[in-house]
Amino acid sequence: MSFPRGSQTQKIKHPIGTRKGPLEVPPPTEKDWPKDDEEDHVLVDPGDEVDSLPQPYRMINKLVNLLFDQSWEIIEERKALREAESSQIQPTIYPPLGEIQLNKMPNCMAVSQDYVFIGGAKGFSIYNLYSAKQIYAWEKLKVDVTSIWATDLGNEILIAPVDEMGIIRLFYFYKEGLYLVKAINEVDDTSKQTTCIKMEISQGGDFAAFLLQGAGDIWLDVYKLPKETWLKKVENPQLNSNPKKKVRQPQLNTLGPISADPLEMESNVCFKGDIKLSLPVYIMKIKPPKPVTGTTFKSPLEVFAKIKDCYGLGSGQNHFIKDSQWEQQAEIFNASYKKYLDGKLGEEPLSMATFYFLLPSCLFAMPTEVKGPSGMACVLGIHWTRSHNFFLYSLNRTLKDKADPEGVWPCAAPIAVSQLSCSSSYLVLACEDGVLTLWDLAKGQNMYPEGPVKSQMKCVVLCTDASLHLVEASGTQGPTISVLVERPVKHLDKTICAVAPVPALPGMVLIFSKNGSVCLMDVAKREIICAFASPGAFPLEVPWKPVFAVSPDHPCFLLRGDYSHETESPDDAGIQYSVFYFNFEACPLLENISKNCTIPQRDLDNMAFPQALPLEKRCERFLRKSYQKLEKNPEKEQEHWARLQRYSLSLQRENFKK
Repeated sequence: MSFPRGSQTQKIKHPIGTRKGPLEVPPPTEKDWPKDDEEDHVLVDPGDEVDSLPQPYRMINKLVNLLFDQSWEIIEERKALREAESSQIQPTIYPPLGEIQLNKMPNCMAVSQDYVFIGGAKGFSIYNLYSAKQIYAWEKLKVDVTSIWATDLGNEILIAPVDEMGIIRLFYFYKEGLYLVKAINEVDDTSKQTTCIKMEISQGGDFAAFLLQGAGDIWLDVYKLPKETWLKKVENPQLNSNPKKKVRQPQLNTLGPISADPLEMESNVCFKGDIKLSLPVYIMKIKPPKPVTGTTFKSPLEVFAKIKDCYGLGSGQNHFIKDSQWEQQAEIFNASYKKYLDGKLGEEPLSMATFYFLLPSCLFAMPTEVKGPSGMACVLGIHWTRSHNFFLYSLNRTLKDKADPEGVWPCAAPIAVSQLSCSSSYLVLACEDGVLTLWDLAKGQNMYPEGPVKSQMKCVVLCTDASLHLVEASGTQGPTISVLVERPVKHLDKTICAVAPVPALPGMVLIFSKNGSVCLMDVAKREIICAFASPGAFPLEVPWKPVFAVSPDHPCFLLRGDYSHETESPDDAGIQYSVFYFNFEACPLLENISKNCTIPQRDLDNMAFPQALPLEKRCERFLRKSYQKLEKNPEKEQEHWARLQRYSLSLQRENFKK
């Protein structure tokens, strides 16, 4: 059946390619099919021609086009990035001044006074910070050292390495002698072995706290360190030991003014294992707070009759909830979030702790009956994971005393992280809801201050999205937040791995990025001052975990060179690992630290960055302010000097009696 060509009512026009004329039904035989005339086709939409392709060629064509479009976008983006980087002023990159080449990988580092402590295979080594020479190596373990701490005690240094088994040991380093004090958590029965997760030593070395884990439990052990007895013991040793001992030196490669003799030399440091020092005194054991449970009390009067301690009033502690109410609330919660809880309820992880030793202040003063130096810590502050409270424990107790907190600071949300300044003057509590609480521990909090509040604080905050912010708080005014480094969206290789303050440069921080770059930022100007040559090469798909140590007393830092197996040179097969030394004073842009300090002098006087100032400078500023106040009142000045004279005479009498 066919329609006549002249019938206009039977014409059908196609959107892609249409035949001029009416639609015809082909005859049943192929021979009678009319031949298509290319001139009779009209191309309406060229893009729709692809749809006429059969599968799977149509899908392949679309995938190729999509890949081409995405590749072109990446090319244009890289081109724009190169143009932007070429137009920007690149920071000056400084190479390291020195290098210590090692045969074994250094796992951790610590700097104290003029010494560098490097933990590695079967022990740790001690190096001179300036000459980069190894002065002693203590390698008496069967496993590697994974972390190490070093605390300056004045003329002595307290060293605390932790090995792979989680055993922590205390070493006392004084002049030419290294003494083993005690292995804190080492036991004969390996089935009862505990693991040290974290440790903290108070400023001055009077107390030490160790976070231990074992047998499905976690707790904090606090010790008092008899450092005066140690000093008397090492100054008057009963046994004589050879002060000189030959040790094998590692191969050293000097890149700058640091010189190191690769030959063997006589060291002035030796291990004195025959001298036994007094053991630390165990004072208390702190466990995580127990979860809130129901009580069998029938009435509030019975509750108040049974309460013995009244500490922590209104702090979220000492809850008394009936069992029936607690079970009812649990049923409501489980019913409301059943679809989220099904299959996800596993064993609850152990609670971790963050703790600090706090000095006497307006918030927590030293009891009058307790005798001790003014700079000795008096309170241990601690917060546990998933806990809303910051607990305060007095250190003036014995093991017989009950380990209950003397104070509780509640927060609206669980505390995620916290940080204490180097001077112990400021404390920052960051909660999971993004709220930061800044505490001025030196001045305290007075509900009715006589004058205007002058507390000032600036802190750098690294968020979970790798963005860096500067938070400034002054007096009673609201804080101001400014972005230092924005969150990397497209260029993930620029993600920040770590941020470290530089005590020698007030208001400056070191920023370590995933791509291996290390730069110095001035947070006051919000700009990069300079960068440091990354001593290593590694694949970007592996997250970089930099191993570094910033000196608290000197303007320098140390960084381990990380190399991948593909980039290692076969010529250096025997020497695969290095520790690089960077000195800020050797950088022309940072030659004069005082001139390059961008923090205003007024802010430094108000201790906006107290952690950047040494103890002597802080005491000098405090005395200068006191003298300025006394000059305004001559009567008080005379009274003050008379009191100082009486105190000086009493000190002379005590020294004469000794």
